[in-house]
Amino acid sequence: MASRAKATILDIAREAGVSKSTVSLVLQGSGLIRPETAIKVRKAIEDVGYVYNRGAANLRKAHSNVIGMVINDLTNPFFAELAVGMERVFQAAGVVPFIANTAENPVRQEEVLKSLMEQGVAGLIVSPARGTTPGAFRRIETAGVPIVFAMRRLPDSRIPVIAPDNHRGAVLATEHLIRKGHRRLAFFGGSSDLVVYHERLGGFLEACETLGVPAAHRLVVEGETSRKGGMACLETALAAAEPPTAALCFNDAVAFGAMLALRRRNLEAGADFAVVGFDDVAEAEHYSPALTSVAVDSAGLGERAAHVMLKMIQSRTTRAEDHVGAVNLVVRESSGPDRNKQVGDAAWA
Repeated sequence: MASRAKATILDIAREAGVSKSTVSLVLQGSGLIRPETAIKVRKAIEDVGYVYNRGAANLRKAHSNVIGMVINDLTNPFFAELAVGMERVFQAAGVVPFIANTAENPVRQEEVLKSLMEQGVAGLIVSPARGTTPGAFRRIETAGVPIVFAMRRLPDSRIPVIAPDNHRGAVLATEHLIRKGHRRLAFFGGSSDLVVYHERLGGFLEACETLGVPAAHRLVVEGETSRKGGMACLETALAAAEPPTAALCFNDAVAFGAMLALRRRNLEAGADFAVVGFDDVAEAEHYSPALTSVAVDSAGLGERAAHVMLKMIQSRTTRAEDHVGAVNLVVRESSGPDRNKQVGDAAWA
């Protein structure tokens, strides 16, 4: 479906019942316009979906070659790897990528998006911050600027999404732990305001149900999606009356935190408590013990998002198909030995 034509200053003038020069003065922040007129013009700007292009105002260009990459957390190695994949494709295409970190702050995200739109970006790839609502992107969609979501989708949004098969990955990881003989399992990290959380938690619960782990033996601990969050989740789990013996973590950062908390208790991931991560960042292979994790090919997803964006720009469209990337479980030391081979461990606790 082709994008709608962008609104113009003339559209605003007609909507507000004022002249084009009056609209221009309001856009420039002039103090010559009466407050009530300025309010009327600003309302018309919102109504017609106009975006002030500061770059075009300064220097008219036929085409922008800047694409915004708005990432929710660049301190997480996964999102850094995702961004590198995008950048690789854009550089090869002669496109200038502009990257911004929103630090999971929807207010900061709104500021970044507004600034990028004013600079006249050709397109946007966004990994939405926690707490983002679909309405946050409505004005950009109305302006006809292509947007792609990376890793995170929003409820009831039609914006195309590039993401891994989160549900399938969680099923694979949970089945692995159960088949190793674990009968009390936990899911660490994440929160219910994230769609990806429900996808991964859903896979965990489905595998537990399918392989006969009763609800009483499943512990779900919400928390920050960081190492600090993983440490807190581990402490909460071990404080339970009947603590779990294994955990699937929302991501690798949470898993690293859980492993650090175990070490502070003189326990070891794998030998004393099985830990599985999600994302398989580069550090997972080199951590000690090496982390078992669901591999999602972060750089590959970033490359796919960039290719989709370039195609949308070339085709002058704001529509594209969602892409669900393949996943696989990379088994390493942190998920430990097969407990079924240990005397007495095969029975339910």
